[in-house]
Amino acid sequence: MGFVSDTTLSGQTVSLVPLRAAHHNDLVDAVRDGELWKLWYTAIPSPEGMAAEIERRLRLQQAGSMLPFAVLDASGRAVGMTTYMHIDATNRRVEIGSTWYRRSVQRTALNTEVKRLLLGHAFDTLSCIAVEFRTHWFNQQSRRGIERLGAKLDGVLRNHQINPHPDAQGALRDTCVYSIIASEWPSVRAHLDFQLSRTRHTA
Repeated sequence: MGFVSDTTLSGQTVSLVPLRAAHHNDLVDAVRDGELWKLWYTAIPSPEGMAAEIERRLRLQQAGSMLPFAVLDASGRAVGMTTYMHIDATNRRVEIGSTWYRRSVQRTALNTEVKRLLLGHAFDTLSCIAVEFRTHWFNQQSRRGIERLGAKLDGVLRNHQINPHPDAQGALRDTCVYSIIASEWPSVRAHLDFQLSRTRHTA
């Protein structure tokens, strides 16, 4: 199974399916939940820009550098997007990123299960040697979520990018780089499975 081959990953309460134009309306509704495109420290498409963002991700898949998913909840509704990106098939490395969810499912077990599916596929099926995560220094919610997965901070790329968001007024982005390496995966997997089992038992 290739790094950019269409893949469906299914859990108990969430599914990751190949991103398609048909997900557009659900994703527009999702991004309006919390007006997520207004967050200055991350890049989330606006309702008007959703079609172009779907097309951009699919073009990157065709180029071999991204595998984009729509995130579906238990009802089959698309509630967000995620990807394998910066794919390095030769060195068996991927980054999990360009992820966002509608506000109503944030801070729930959905993200944990999404990451469990993506990490499991990366390490157990694609035999990755490392999986990377990147986020803005000021995106504290994202940083805490990545650290809860068990990822370790590799370092901070200072003045890594110019932030294009209108509210950032050309501010420079410091990017936090985290990773999980293959030797750490068994412990991370046990940790995530334990977290998910506790959530299900208390639901």
